[in-house]
Amino acid sequence: MIEVLIVIVILAILMSIAIPGFSRWLPNYRLKGAARDLYSNLQLAKASAINERAEWAVVFNAGSYQIVSGGANRAYDAGGDDAENKSVSLPDYGSNVAFGAGSATAAVGGGTITALPPNPIVFNSRGFTTNEATVFAYLTNSRNSSYAVGTLVSGAVVLRKWNGSAWE
Repeated sequence: MIEVLIVIVILAILMSIAIPGFSRWLPNYRLKGAARDLYSNLQLAKASAINERAEWAVVFNAGSYQIVSGGANRAYDAGGDDAENKSVSLPDYGSNVAFGAGSATAAVGGGTITALPPNPIVFNSRGFTTNEATVFAYLTNSRNSSYAVGTLVSGAVVLRKWNGSAWE
């Protein structure tokens, strides 16, 4: 009986040490997951546009984004008639994952940060974006960590992490 009691006490001590470390690690893990999911969904939209030889778009709203298929002349908004293929809500990740700059002080490539792209990222049938410039969405969490996910004009999908002084 004493041996079992000693094992329980040791486990309790180990748990009291592990829980604070886990609570510091979890928000950044969730943010990284959200950034990787956005990266993957941008790749999905690009591949679907090439595969179906039609335009696909990623539409950003406060707290969520949607992947939609539709023509270039359609309005990409919640009230439009686009076929919504996937919808992602950032609060579902937990740890206050949201669109925002967090601790980042400069946009990818310089300039000022706009957390949400004002226009959707649209991929044409060749996998290029129809946007005239690079477009990035910025993600942050409760610990003010930052990721930038977006596309270059060439259609290349890019994921960057803010290291405290620059994007890597």
